[in-house]
Amino acid sequence: MDSEQLARLLPEVRQVVIDAGVRILEVCRTGYEVHEKSDRSPVTTADLAAHQCIFERLEALDERWPVLSEENPALPSWETRREWETYWLVDPLDGTRELLRQSKEFTVNIALIHQQQAVLGVIGAPALNLLYYAHRGGGTWRIHGEEAPAVIRSRPYPTDGSSVVAVSFSHARPEVQQFLRRLGPHREKRVGSSLKSCQVAEGSLDLYPRCGSTNEWDTAAAQCIVEEAGGRFLDWKLQPLRYNGKENLINPSFLVIGDPDHNWASLLNGVPETDAAT
Repeated sequence: MDSEQLARLLPEVRQVVIDAGVRILEVCRTGYEVHEKSDRSPVTTADLAAHQCIFERLEALDERWPVLSEENPALPSWETRREWETYWLVDPLDGTRELLRQSKEFTVNIALIHQQQAVLGVIGAPALNLLYYAHRGGGTWRIHGEEAPAVIRSRPYPTDGSSVVAVSFSHARPEVQQFLRRLGPHREKRVGSSLKSCQVAEGSLDLYPRCGSTNEWDTAAAQCIVEEAGGRFLDWKLQPLRYNGKENLINPSFLVIGDPDHNWASLLNGVPETDAAT
């Protein structure tokens, strides 16, 4: 899949993300219902409305690739998925708990996966009027409000102790605490949803370490955005995350880094690996 084909797709996918965000805000204004999924995580009628909007719009594109969404009523079997070379991977509302806390840090995430790699990614934060997008070979762009699109880049790792690390609930894990102690002086910043990765891409964060269960739809769009901005999205063996390569959809523990030239291997040496599925 070449850069020209991806560039043609990108405006349509951006608009799908924008429209799904509008739908979420509409549901929130009129009041949403909250239900519990089988894994005991919350899902709202805003999640489901965004899913329906995205699913219908992607299905209507000329490229009739399958759509795998967190809110699919029934996820496709491994026997079906293993035949997919190209498909859409969607999180209609990333950060449902942020929404329930009345935070604005929730997002709409759409990625295109080709040969197990994220080759196009769009993330919108509708309550913040932010849009991030990238495709392979096209760089990473951000739109804030009515501003013109701007290219963003991750930054070199600071050597003066001023690095900024994204904080999530996974920081309670001892493996992450051990890693952060090795990191040395740094400042921690709490950020919701996939905005943590987007802020690494734009250079306002240097690092997001995650140890604990996430799913492939949580990371795919963000991975493309980070990589095209010059950063990396790596497992704890420092290998890029890949998609649709196994029966379950659970990610390993990972690092989102802005500066691939920093000596991350020395910081991870001796830190025990964690099975994120446990």
